[in-house]
Amino acid sequence: MNAHQPTGFVALVLHAHLPFVRHVAHSDALEERWLFEAVAECYVPLLAMLERLEAEGIPFRLTLSLSPTLMAMLDDPLLRSRCRRHLEAVIDLADREVARAAGGPEALPAHFHRHHYRWVRRLYVERYQQDLVEAFHRLAKAGYLELITCSATHGFLPLFQHQPTSVRAQVLVAVEEFRRRFGHPPRGFWLPECGYFPGVDRILRDAGVQFCFLETHGITHARPAPPRGCFCHGWTPGGLAVFGRDVPSSRQVWSATEGYPGDPWYREFHWDIGFHRPAEHLGSLAGPSGSGAFTGLKYWRVTGPTHQKAYYDRHRAEETAARHAAHFLHRMQHHLAVVAGLLDGGPPPVAVAPYDAELFGHWWFEGPIFLEHLARLAARQSEIRFITPGDYLDLYPWGQGPVEPTFSSWGEMGYADYWCCTENHWVYRPLHQAGRRMAHMARRFSQARGPVQEALNQAARELLLAQSSDWTFLMRAGTAAEYARRRLTQHLERFAALASHVEEGSPLPDDGWLSAVQEEDNLFPTLQYQVFHPV
Repeated sequence: MNAHQPTGFVALVLHAHLPFVRHVAHSDALEERWLFEAVAECYVPLLAMLERLEAEGIPFRLTLSLSPTLMAMLDDPLLRSRCRRHLEAVIDLADREVARAAGGPEALPAHFHRHHYRWVRRLYVERYQQDLVEAFHRLAKAGYLELITCSATHGFLPLFQHQPTSVRAQVLVAVEEFRRRFGHPPRGFWLPECGYFPGVDRILRDAGVQFCFLETHGITHARPAPPRGCFCHGWTPGGLAVFGRDVPSSRQVWSATEGYPGDPWYREFHWDIGFHRPAEHLGSLAGPSGSGAFTGLKYWRVTGPTHQKAYYDRHRAEETAARHAAHFLHRMQHHLAVVAGLLDGGPPPVAVAPYDAELFGHWWFEGPIFLEHLARLAARQSEIRFITPGDYLDLYPWGQGPVEPTFSSWGEMGYADYWCCTENHWVYRPLHQAGRRMAHMARRFSQARGPVQEALNQAARELLLAQSSDWTFLMRAGTAAEYARRRLTQHLERFAALASHVEEGSPLPDDGWLSAVQEEDNLFPTLQYQVFHPV
């Protein structure tokens, strides 16, 4: 990095998260493919990209939030074996595709995808030994990543603000999981869906967290009005540093209509051969009863708003990613120069650009190539520097002084609408009832041992899983809505059975029921139910 002070800083923050999906009895659950697709298209390519930079000595800094549920799945031996088997099934299909497409217009994209999946499998199995969390950890120790966390099961905390025991449990379990894996607590915390409410800052600070991120208006509507807006952190009444999202830099990347991913040369996410081939050709990758399903083999490019898609040209896509990286860097140089000119004194501005990590590679296939070009170009100039929020705090600890942020979230309307609307509002009454019941049990049976302790620990897991914001998100989005309802209901039913067993001595459904539930919902191995004890 250049020694002199730059005009400004850019903090790219990638939030890697997936809901906990682990179906022991069903080895072909389509929902588990969410993980396998993210491994093949996002996590492995991101790791490989950062390792190329490291090998060439090119400096770059990213912030990566690894959610506790994602880490639990990446660590799980069963899911690792299924992921490897999935990659092998895709490679087998790609082999059949190469033979089928020989000499035709699909030959080049078929060969490219076979090469890609062979490369991913080799890295996943041989280089990383199927341990992607440790691979990210190594890059953090090498100086390329700042690892942070989010709440235990991605619970949307503002809608539990009247149950501080549930909010505290979501935070404390996440912090403990991070410490267990990496040997130290996280400095930063990704609030799920950027959901902030006054008071959550104190819970985070009590857990040792130093900073988090808010949607833009969470900062700009704060009191007193922050003199540097979203271009510098402020300090909440609870002593937490808060960074606001920079809208222009974020939109330029993630928007499919205004941003880069919608470029006609990029690979089209929605067009997959799994919806264009017979089930017998797809083999194990076909959907239930031979229906279509995503396989990862996508031969078409965005082309434009048309159903007549042109074939994917990898060379042109990579050229486009390089051009977009140069454009982004130029825009950020201009953006921060203008902002710095408007601000009077103080630290250089920082533009915080948060994204879902899965945008880079999964939704936007060329995203990791874009990041690599961006890093290489950034290393050749000195106007702006890529930094992490923790680095910025170390350089400019006071920031812009005290602020009191407002209730806010990202997403439609910006005030939790997406997670409490017509499609999903019904979930909160039973969730709140279960939260009160769990807190009551944690107080009443505070010294439980043996089978009672075991049942209470699993009840705490089931409640945390039920609180996931993923279920309400999927219901609102209409994608996998029935699966989301089933999962949420299932966790609440399991919680209720365990609670009745502890409180009233009611029998469990059968002798092997608890061990089966523990095997399926096996995350957070050190969890103790007392985390729900009211303070």
